[in-house]
Amino acid sequence: MSKKVKPYKNSELGKKEQVSKMFDTISKEYDGLNRVISFGIDVKWRKKVVKIIGDTHPKSILDIATGTGDLAINLAETSATKIIGLDISKGMLDVGREKIEKLNLSNTIEMVYGDSEKMPFEDNTFDAITVAFGVRNFENLEKGLAEIFRVLKPGGTFAVLETSIPTKTPYKQGYKFYSKNILPLIGKVFSKDKSAYKYLSDSAAAFPYGETFNNILQKIGFIAIENKPQTFGVASIYIAKK
Repeated sequence: MSKKVKPYKNSELGKKEQVSKMFDTISKEYDGLNRVISFGIDVKWRKKVVKIIGDTHPKSILDIATGTGDLAINLAETSATKIIGLDISKGMLDVGREKIEKLNLSNTIEMVYGDSEKMPFEDNTFDAITVAFGVRNFENLEKGLAEIFRVLKPGGTFAVLETSIPTKTPYKQGYKFYSKNILPLIGKVFSKDKSAYKYLSDSAAAFPYGETFNNILQKIGFIAIENKPQTFGVASIYIAKK
């Protein structure tokens, strides 16, 4: 299991509370900085997740750690008639609601404040569940994944888009330099929370990606697990069934 990385080293708050505080602080700048940090490639990755989920023809989708709702909004292109975006940051949800309202998607997408490790939903509720760049923020990874398993319908699809670390030269060295030097610098220059983007880099490095994450999903009870590395391995899409 990965070591626990928190946004604020000198804070007595738990990881969950720290993550909520951090995302509240950077909520207004998050979308723009995300595009800069990923060179816009994150848009392409999300489209792949939408295609994977769309091919299963879901009626109900839960997007966990929805943030400002980017993936939830993209998922409105599928056959789903109800999409719920869940997040622990009220600031991010407020930004997301503004975006959804402007796109006239309020009848399809509902933004809900809640804890991914203790969700306010019945067992076997959703046809599909997605998480984009959020599982590494879980305070207890296995507990969060077990909750996802609980609220996913039998036969339902779970898709995770998360950072990973390239294993081949020269991408491995290039990624290490970028994440250790460039990413925190961008955050320091453009963000009012200097700790936030260092945390995003550190948490990505600590996340149990690839086969290790596949094994955790299997331990929880998921089946038909696939792992699809993206863009030289800087991100991965994981697909699993219940």
